[in-house]
Amino acid sequence: MIEIDGSQGEGGGQVLRTSLALSIITGQAVGISNIRARRKNPGLAPQHLAGVLAAAQICAAEVTGAKIRSTSLTFSPGGPAQSGAYTFDVSKLAGQGSAGAITLVLQAILLPLALANGPSHLLLRGGTNVSWSPPAQYVEWVLLPTLARMGLTASFTLDEYGWYPVGGGQAEVAIQGNTNLQGIDLIERGEFEKLQGIAIASNLPSDIPQRISARANNVLRAAGFPAAVQPLRRGGPSTGTGLFLASLYENVPAGFSALGEKSKPSDQVADEAVDELIRYDRNEWALDPHLPDQIVPAMALAQGPSAMSTIEITLHTLTNIDIIRHFIRREIKVEGKEGQPGIIRVEGDGYSAIDK
Repeated sequence: MIEIDGSQGEGGGQVLRTSLALSIITGQAVGISNIRARRKNPGLAPQHLAGVLAAAQICAAEVTGAKIRSTSLTFSPGGPAQSGAYTFDVSKLAGQGSAGAITLVLQAILLPLALANGPSHLLLRGGTNVSWSPPAQYVEWVLLPTLARMGLTASFTLDEYGWYPVGGGQAEVAIQGNTNLQGIDLIERGEFEKLQGIAIASNLPSDIPQRISARANNVLRAAGFPAAVQPLRRGGPSTGTGLFLASLYENVPAGFSALGEKSKPSDQVADEAVDELIRYDRNEWALDPHLPDQIVPAMALAQGPSAMSTIEITLHTLTNIDIIRHFIRREIKVEGKEGQPGIIRVEGDGYSAIDK
């Protein structure tokens, strides 16, 4: 059994999700201690427990310690991931109401199902646009298009928005399966091609998304970008607002977002996301700071070498690289320091599982 200290690196839920995914793919049992030890409320929160149970279901795993606030667990895959139709509801899996992020649950099962022998369809219920997680638009506009260039074919359809604290959102993910991951060169972003954006509000007055989009478009125009942000008002089971932007370049997309909250001015929501986009565009590095940690596991599993440059080497990325090294043999080199721009290279023609 591979032993993982959940307090290493960034010490959060990503240690758990990457360990689960690679455990399934390599067929290695894993024991994880000190789960989320660096968080204010350590142990498994609802979205983390949902990820464990979802991962267990797709591979018939034997699991111990799968309960709320548990700080340790063991996970023994019963075999490779099995393709099929699955429904994963964070609240139902956790046994309590939750706006736990479905995009984080997806991180634990996307790669195993992409490598499974056949297509899969996921119905995911929970939080779709919540703090400390990739918003639904990031998965649809940035993550999946980048993975598609590596050979992973999947689509993401947002049916219902789910905001903190109620959740209740829903998305569908169709995964083709039988994926043959190929290495990718993301050192250069290429020429700017397109900007897309949405200012969304659920169960709030229509002037809120209009104000956010107007402010965002004004700042974008002043910086030389097209005014591409569209306002949208929706209903649904929960209330919330936010701005989501994707800047598309020849070789890679980049994503930026900001969430609204009570007493937070619309202009501030707009400025947070737009300012981050402008800072990114003014530098030469290819990837936004949020993408490297999400795609480095795929790079490590791909045939052939990969490389990416990023505006920031985050602790999340460095932690994910460390977790990968527990499961597979592959040379991964980091050129740069945490918190600074840099390059990450995955070398060699392929990987092999580490037999513990």
